[in-house]
Amino acid sequence: MTDELTLLAEAGATAVVATMATDLWRSTKDSVLGLFRRGAPERGDALAARLEENAALVRAAADSEEVRRVLCGVWARELAELLRREPACRTPLARLTADIDRAFATGRGTFTLEQNNTARESGTVFAVQQGDIHTTHTTHAPDRPDRADGGTRAV
Repeated sequence: MTDELTLLAEAGATAVVATMATDLWRSTKDSVLGLFRRGAPERGDALAARLEENAALVRAAADSEEVRRVLCGVWARELAELLRREPACRTPLARLTADIDRAFATGRGTFTLEQNNTARESGTVFAVQQGDIHTTHTTHAPDRPDRADGGTRAV
């Protein structure tokens, strides 16, 4: 793994762990789970439980900064492994890290993802945030008999 990816994993871990026990935690946790589900969807539930256990440790700790320091090392390794397995996670992790940094820098307790989608004139919109979407083209659309040319549907 390159030094750049190692630094990204460390920055991502620092940002993620910093949000534990804050108003940013819920949206951060969902984003992190989305990243890990790209590479190993079957790990989702176990990973969600680990993240919640770690956040509970931070909330309950007498010295939350010490707990965060320890957890940063753990999550830096997890994120480094994710980046090794799934290089496509690099950009979303960098974006998440930047969003968290910006939220803390502006004093906002939360960050918001906004998405506007419009379909016009028999158009179709497939939209997703913090994840992947896969579509397939069908030769017919049984649920849309008015579309003789076939259609595309989300799976």
